[in-house]
Amino acid sequence: MRPLLLLLLSALSSAPHAQQSALPAAPAIAARAWLLLDFNSGQTLAAHNPQQRVEPASLTKLMTAYLTFGALRQKQIRPEQVVHASLNAWRAEGSRMFIEPGKPVTVDELMRGMIVQSGNDASIALAETIAGSEEAFAGMMNREARRLGLKHTRFANATGLPHPQHYSTARDLALLASAVIRDFPEYYPLYSLKEYRHNNITQASRNRLLWSDPTVDGMKTGFTESAGYCLVSSAKRGERRLVSVVLGAGSEARRAAESQKLLNHGFQTFDSVRLYAGNQPVATLQVFRGAANGVKAGFLADLYVTVPRGRGGNLKAALESLQPLLAPIGAGQRIGTMKLTLDGKPFLELPVVALEGVPIAGILGRGWDTLRLLFR
Repeated sequence: MRPLLLLLLSALSSAPHAQQSALPAAPAIAARAWLLLDFNSGQTLAAHNPQQRVEPASLTKLMTAYLTFGALRQKQIRPEQVVHASLNAWRAEGSRMFIEPGKPVTVDELMRGMIVQSGNDASIALAETIAGSEEAFAGMMNREARRLGLKHTRFANATGLPHPQHYSTARDLALLASAVIRDFPEYYPLYSLKEYRHNNITQASRNRLLWSDPTVDGMKTGFTESAGYCLVSSAKRGERRLVSVVLGAGSEARRAAESQKLLNHGFQTFDSVRLYAGNQPVATLQVFRGAANGVKAGFLADLYVTVPRGRGGNLKAALESLQPLLAPIGAGQRIGTMKLTLDGKPFLELPVVALEGVPIAGILGRGWDTLRLLFR
């Protein structure tokens, strides 16, 4: 994910805390921690204990998959590549896809076994194929977590089996799930598969919402005795997509029911408004000491804002630039803040960036602008 997109996501995902009273109340959710995220806007629509450290269990495999998809895109591995599973992978505890040591299995089969069957053996086999060992792969997971801005997450393995130094939060898991959907759309459909058969054993996805709600098309379940029943789910209705995270529910049925409650709340209670198109200027800001006197300001991607249903017309926007803007300015550099109000009250603050670069002016131009700055 591009750094500027991460900057925007960070600003959006944290902003609702400043205006939580403006949001409709969420339904009661029976879980230790939970969060509902609007995928397009990146806004948190409802949350409980979003930063509480939790054991992610098999939700860990979202990161294992993210790195696997990246390795495929970079041609480090191939879907048809044959893998000979190690004894370490074969001996994996917990859920399995039932690979056998020395028996060939392809990367594509391992991905399906990890995503649909939540196979710990498949996860370890992929980790060893990509990084040489699960330990080295865990290091890759942590580096990627830092790059994605998952500030309260640490991985010790590729499976999610309990470990004192293996943890995450509802907010980080929502951001990770969003990154999988956004960065690897070609592989995301794997999360909608309802069953997978390997080694003459058919196993169904444990995500019950795939059967009960046709708008749900992913993502991942998790369970250990200490973590409880966990589910990250995503649904798309029309042009809107929501991501729900439910952690520490009391049963498999309860995690599905609470996730459904959150998704319904988000779709029924909120609207998503596209305020600005990506790469289109929203203003031209004055520049000093530059080869040009102004710079086009805007957003690198379409800017969506999620508001309580029926109140989109009450949004007002005001651009505050970081004056004085001094050249050189790089394309993508933050040069201002878009301040949004809803019903006259502060709602969100979003970073505005330069849509073009402005090189520094020559000696005469710089001298003239220095005088202009003195008399501002």
